[in-house]
Amino acid sequence: MKTSNCNGREEGRKKETSSNIDSEFNQTIKSVEGFLRGGRFPDKVVQIQESEPLSEYDTSICSLGVASCHSYNDLGLSEPIHSSFERESASPSNTISNSNCHNLKLPVPKNGSTSRTLQRFISGARATDSARVARFRKELSVRTVILETLRELSWSGIPPYMRPDVWRLLLGYTTPNSDRRERVLKRKRLQYVDCVSQYYDIPDSERSEDEINMLRQIAVDCPRTVPDITFFQHVEVQKSLERVLYIWAIRHPASGYVQGINDLVTPFLIVFLSEHLQENMDKWSISDLSPSKFSNIEADCYWCLTKLLDGMQDHYTFSQPGIQRLVFKLKELVRRINEPISRHMEEEGLDFLQFSFRWFNCLLIREIPFHLVTRLWDTYLAEGDALPGFLVYIFASFLLTWSDMLGKLDFQEMVMFLQHLPTQNWTHQDLEMVLSRAYMWHTMFESSPNHLA
Repeated sequence: MKTSNCNGREEGRKKETSSNIDSEFNQTIKSVEGFLRGGRFPDKVVQIQESEPLSEYDTSICSLGVASCHSYNDLGLSEPIHSSFERESASPSNTISNSNCHNLKLPVPKNGSTSRTLQRFISGARATDSARVARFRKELSVRTVILETLRELSWSGIPPYMRPDVWRLLLGYTTPNSDRRERVLKRKRLQYVDCVSQYYDIPDSERSEDEINMLRQIAVDCPRTVPDITFFQHVEVQKSLERVLYIWAIRHPASGYVQGINDLVTPFLIVFLSEHLQENMDKWSISDLSPSKFSNIEADCYWCLTKLLDGMQDHYTFSQPGIQRLVFKLKELVRRINEPISRHMEEEGLDFLQFSFRWFNCLLIREIPFHLVTRLWDTYLAEGDALPGFLVYIFASFLLTWSDMLGKLDFQEMVMFLQHLPTQNWTHQDLEMVLSRAYMWHTMFESSPNHLA
């Protein structure tokens, strides 16, 4: 009898869950249809890249593409999107002009059949993975890669086995011309070996006191880098991080070494090691690599870190003005998107600098599970020089993921919550939701003259 009751309750829960999913799906359809009347969907939001197997439930949700995240509740707005579009476009100081809407890329249905357009859209999203892999192959097979096309394609995720080559191209470390690519790589890798000999493999007697202190600080920070991943506790890996960080700091005296830069090396190290080491990262061993291969990987990490930080070096100079500027923009953007949460945080005395400084300093590496970091960085690197500005939108989306929870917390509770965000069970689906909202808000607000007013 007890077994029968348990089975009955289980079936009831399944029916309720199914009903909730269907209800959410229908609401999503209505919300997106409303948006389609006023504008077009960006391709890059549509093309969701999943690099882990999906369950039946995940597949049903993922098949929606971004449709499931564009209901007005998910976007953090207080009203349906199409209503906002219609009112704002009618305003003299329009936040979103009609011309902005037309810059988005999904064709507006001429006959008004938004449902059919959306269904084609969803059907296409189900097939994006294989289609996008084919597009990557095509783009990378040409003699001279068109970087803008590659950036647009990479924004929604890069197939893992293509990621090393694509990252090198997106960062400008290697040349788009395939005939010269290997020669450039060889020259840059040899140049890094020379730097190791010149700056690192020398006795302390040849270093200044500041350089000795800096090297000591780096040596302290390396064991703290991604401490929950066993691979990074290997002595060889920590020594490699130490060399990369020290040489970068010596060659960039305007900033020198700043805590947090150590985190930024780790995605590069994992991606470039994945070219040579198979299986799960927990089973990787540096001893399986020849010294020359490991030297090449380390050199690639150094040059890619250099390229990344060239576009945001004022984030790490004295008093880190670049980060302070972006924290201010984040505060203003959150106020524009979700004024009640912004007001609540202000009334409780919570300063954005108290929690978001680490986000900008470490680019969210410490806030999300490490297996999601490389996917997030696909989008980072695809943004190119525009990355610092786009970080504001990603972090606003990340913060407002928990808007309902934050509205119920006092100052102390918010501080503790934001320092230990419950992302440990996040999947690629959660990350795609954050990125989709960020792109939507960027499209809506970036070109608005009053968006920081």
